[in-house]
Amino acid sequence: MGTGSPSKRPTRRVRNSITNYELRITNFQQYFGCFVFLCVLCVLCVKISFAQTNENLAEQIRVGNSEQKRSALFEIRNRQSEEASRIALPALKDADEIVRATAAFSVIYLPKGEAFNVLSPNLSDKSEIVRRETAYALGKTQNPLAVNPLIQTFQNKKEKSVEVKNAGIVALGEIGDASAIDVLTQVLRQKPKDDNEFLRRSAARSIGQIAQIIQIKESYTVTPESFLPEKYKLFTLEKYQNLTAKFPQFKNAVPVLTLVLQNPKESDDAKREAAFALGTIGDASATTILQTGLNSKDYYLAEICKESLKKLSSVEIQSV
Repeated sequence: MGTGSPSKRPTRRVRNSITNYELRITNFQQYFGCFVFLCVLCVLCVKISFAQTNENLAEQIRVGNSEQKRSALFEIRNRQSEEASRIALPALKDADEIVRATAAFSVIYLPKGEAFNVLSPNLSDKSEIVRRETAYALGKTQNPLAVNPLIQTFQNKKEKSVEVKNAGIVALGEIGDASAIDVLTQVLRQKPKDDNEFLRRSAARSIGQIAQIIQIKESYTVTPESFLPEKYKLFTLEKYQNLTAKFPQFKNAVPVLTLVLQNPKESDDAKREAAFALGTIGDASATTILQTGLNSKDYYLAEICKESLKKLSSVEIQSV
């Protein structure tokens, strides 16, 4: 019917398909090349921008107003690097107390020894907020050299600020050195009152935190860890040991923590932290009081006691 050979139509389709395929490959190569070029350009721009921003941040701290300095210090803190922390050093001696206070957390990424040297003088600053933020920042450095200055600040009769004292207690826990346990235990030997409730809670927590750092080299604590199923719990039972065998300070702390847990006048928070600390210390003498806590109406306390008993059971397993 004059329609031509039927074999020519598929041949033309094949040729068209090959041509289209080649065009797509060529386009892809072009697009990919452009993409790679843009990525490289972006990286270069970021590096240039970062370097310029460092200079800008340093300039803001030198000649900016208080808000500009604080903004620069927040940016420095967010970078979490030694290089950035060095830019913040002049701000520790700024005339504005708010700038000095903000600078404390902006220099914690310096090497531990250097961070301690530049921060510790501000524990004696005339401004309460500077002393408080400096204490907290020293805790973040986790430098044992800061333990004695923090204890001295806490025991200093001229220091009237409860917030500064509490910051020092919190910082001692984050440093994780057993030499601070006796001071923390002394805080808990005092009678619980409304005006020392938060301080007692912090002291109990710091004892538990120090024990945990020694046990598993981790400073992060949550009490209770969680209400998730057991298989999702983070602590590793086989790593726990009885710290009272190596550290007399913990042996002295156990009966004091036990009394905290038994005292009906104690705050719920202090009891929870005491239960956590007893489990983390790993002394089997705390088993009975922790078992009693399983029946507590405070669901958080009951869960903490459950976790602590599991830690104590792991210590017994190791000793077999």
